Amino acid sequence: MEKVYDLAIAGGGPGGVGAGIYASRKKLKTVLITDGFGGQSAVSPEIQNWVGTISISGQELSKNLENHLREYADDSIQIKDAERVETITQNDEKLFEIKTNKETYISKTVLVTTGSHRRKLTAKNADKLEHRGITYCATCDGPLFSNKDVIVVGGGNAGFETASQLLAYAKSVTLLDKNEKPKADEITVKKVLSNPNMKLISNAKITEILGDKFVTGLIYEDAKTGEVIELKTDGIFAEIGAQPTTGFVADLVDLNDYGSIPVDPKTQKTSKEGIWAAGDCTDGLYHQNNIAVGDAIKALEDIYLYLNTK
Repeated sequence: MEKVYDLAIAGGGPGGVGAGIYASRKKLKTVLITDGFGGQSAVSPEIQNWVGTISISGQELSKNLENHLREYADDSIQIKDAERVETITQNDEKLFEIKTNKETYISKTVLVTTGSHRRKLTAKNADKLEHRGITYCATCDGPLFSNKDVIVVGGGNAGFETASQLLAYAKSVTLLDKNEKPKADEITVKKVLSNPNMKLISNAKITEILGDKFVTGLIYEDAKTGEVIELKTDGIFAEIGAQPTTGFVADLVDLNDYGSIPVDPKTQKTSKEGIWAAGDCTDGLYHQNNIAVGDAIKALEDIYLYLNTK
């Protein structure tokens, strides 16, 4: 008979690992499936807001998460660290079948902690200079650009909120918006632009990122005039949206218009009985490593009650 797990955790970021550690301590037979530990933060050069650690690189954090999980795994946790969940279905026995790129696992419950992936800049050289001056997290990397001239790309609320954060550190912030008028709330736009160190450039289509080993500037085209303009900068913060990694569960749970999984904030339950979700893949208002851990542990506590009281 095929082995049936109590819990399958999809994702090896801070949320998934946190839930895995708690699952082990509660002796739940668990399989944790991930194609890499650490989540989006794995590529951050320095993280200064991981509670309890003053400063740590993304690689160090990823390794610490993996080591912590393996230390407590014992016989309870099976770690599948080179696999990617492709589909989740439910069989006639109401058990979940988790199919990966390598095999299929059967579980009574599922916790989705697969996070999201950032929409990337597509300008020339953007791929070569990613994490070498191009970053996607002001909260993580903002302090590293203290007293620097930086650029924010994106005219939505996230872009202006990022600019607001950066103004606390940077010498100047220039926001490039591809549209004529920002999509952010007017009150937010007005407040951020009132800072004398803040500048907005509209109709800006970025065509190339400049720099050898590190970003030194960019080139954009004015969508109205066709003028090609070069800007010098010490760093680029891209806020052009993120896509939740939820496609593999789309046929089982409700998703909102953004592809995020709506959850009960008290328990992290999804619309489907037996499936919970936590972290950046959910419709939670704020997405941070520390929040993902707390929400995933909250889900784990509820999963434990579900398995032992139903």
